Amino acid sequence: MKIQRTLLSSAVLLAFATPVLAQSTIPQVFVTASPFRNAEGDQILTPAKVLAGDELRDKVGSSIGETLSQELGVSASAFGAGASRPIIRGLEGSRVKMLENGMTTSDVSGLSNDHAVASEGAVARQIEILRGPAALLYGSGAIGGLVNVVNERIPTTLEAQPTGQVETRYSTVNNGRNVSATADGATGNIGLHADGNWRDTGDYKIPGNRVLGDASSASGRLPHSDTTEKTFGVGGSYVGDWGYAGISASHLSNLYGIPSDEGSRIDQKQDRYDIDSLVKRPAAGFETFRFKAGYTDYMHAELGEDGPEVIFNNRSLETRLELTHEAVAGLHGTFGMQTENTHFSALSAEGGPDTVPLTHSKSTALFLVEEANAGPLRLSGGVRYEKVKRTPVSNRERSFNLTSGSVGALWPIMPGYSAGATLSYAQRAPAIEELYSGGPHDATVTFDIGNPDFDKEVSRNIELSVQKTTGLVRWKANVFRNNVTNFIYGNITDLLVDEEGNPGEELRQRIYAQADAHVKGAEAELSYNHTGQGWSGRLFADTSRGKLDNGGSLPLQPADRVGASVGYRQGDLRAGASLVHARGQDRLAGFETAGTPGYNQLDANISYTQHLGRQDLTWFLLVKNLLNEDIRLSTSVLKDISPLPGRNFVLGVRAKF
Repeated sequence: MKIQRTLLSSAVLLAFATPVLAQSTIPQVFVTASPFRNAEGDQILTPAKVLAGDELRDKVGSSIGETLSQELGVSASAFGAGASRPIIRGLEGSRVKMLENGMTTSDVSGLSNDHAVASEGAVARQIEILRGPAALLYGSGAIGGLVNVVNERIPTTLEAQPTGQVETRYSTVNNGRNVSATADGATGNIGLHADGNWRDTGDYKIPGNRVLGDASSASGRLPHSDTTEKTFGVGGSYVGDWGYAGISASHLSNLYGIPSDEGSRIDQKQDRYDIDSLVKRPAAGFETFRFKAGYTDYMHAELGEDGPEVIFNNRSLETRLELTHEAVAGLHGTFGMQTENTHFSALSAEGGPDTVPLTHSKSTALFLVEEANAGPLRLSGGVRYEKVKRTPVSNRERSFNLTSGSVGALWPIMPGYSAGATLSYAQRAPAIEELYSGGPHDATVTFDIGNPDFDKEVSRNIELSVQKTTGLVRWKANVFRNNVTNFIYGNITDLLVDEEGNPGEELRQRIYAQADAHVKGAEAELSYNHTGQGWSGRLFADTSRGKLDNGGSLPLQPADRVGASVGYRQGDLRAGASLVHARGQDRLAGFETAGTPGYNQLDANISYTQHLGRQDLTWFLLVKNLLNEDIRLSTSVLKDISPLPGRNFVLGVRAKF
């Protein structure tokens, strides 16, 4: 940890020693998932990061996990190029909620790491990471936090003239080709939007041998790491002085390989339909009334050599009502109701045991989030009550009553400096697969066994934060501890079974278990002129430890990381480089066999923008893993046999109008 302590101490000294020569030109970015639409820098009570603009375009990858993998406190599951989900502070799966425009993605990515998130970052306007009281608006179980992909398919304002962008890029490591486009316009009071993305990549090159520590294993390219993805969305809304009302529709088709020894593939499809409306000043004492509804029809098939093996289906209808009131006795907040009705199944296509039986789930929730000032303190709090019922066709029904709450306080130490504390209590209902699994999951080479007797999971979290939010030099630091009662995890035993669950040699038996656990960690970040003209820089470090109280580490824990980046922006020229060092990770769960070595990931970028009338043409070159290191993520189930891509040059051009 010597390198990490040195970085943190240097960052603190630089933050206090560097004079603020001028007011920063950093633009404010607003968090749409916050009930108060606060600026990113105001989010100490709901710690947030917003990726937008050039920063998002530089980091966007073939998955949401890859795009966010170098953000503070965020790692990725990395199940090949096609499936990579964000892991926040060592928590994964259903504990990290995935949203699109503030509505649940309704995919099955939280069930297993081989399932891709059904949302496309290439057409996103911004991607938000959110924790704290505001997260209670979206679900009790998001004890790790939430990620919101904002593509604004339903326009909320009218464009004076058509706007949009088209981007194409080519990547050398996988012969990858990607074209994405967005367009917005208006006719009268009708706002219109369209977006689309097409991506096709081959198997990617790896720096060394495929199997960790085995010089005789294959090299060159990683088999079954190819992807083919298409998505298209359209939307329209009526916009007036009173607010707006609109609808959207989208389709996603994604075929990608799973680089396991078996080399299966996943064929994923989703159709989505959304309604969004907002009324300003609906009644005396209220600022806005918002109604949203979304229907999703999701399916993916896990393909073997002879065709489909397991077919996953999830049909979901979600509704949300939100009412924001004006300040009353110093309290300003939002309250509302959320419902979700889903039919989920993971059925065998070969006549064997079903991985998860058809299960009907219903949930109804009431929530309230408030903020207020008490002298110098700014206070924020939220509460959520939720009733969840799960009704399978071949097992017993379970119902859960969930109560969650969070409070936080922000103290301005001096102008530009503040300290805060947040306390959270959250209850999570066991997911469907945790209760009712009872069949083979070929993509993960496991035979999954749930437990319908599981109790609800209870999390108690405390977080302390300090930050500097003004000037050219800005910084923040967080420490946290999360105690979880009845933590649910998949425990892989030494028993090998066949597709029927009988003793055999095909699948590892994975039995879901419950035990008390805790996660603790710290994060720090310092930035200089992060998005302004001239030179800029960033230093960061993060660490977390997840352990079972009765001994042993939680599975797939992230490695300690430190990183530094430098950038230069002058007029139409922009360039930068970043280096992330991850330490070796040997804190293993009982069934994990090997740790991961440390690595250094060096990335770079350069771009130049031409102005052609109303059009801007940006030529760019991104270089990823410039050192061609053999990078294996401790958070990946396939870390032993699936390294990340080697050196990759990404060339592209983006046109804005």
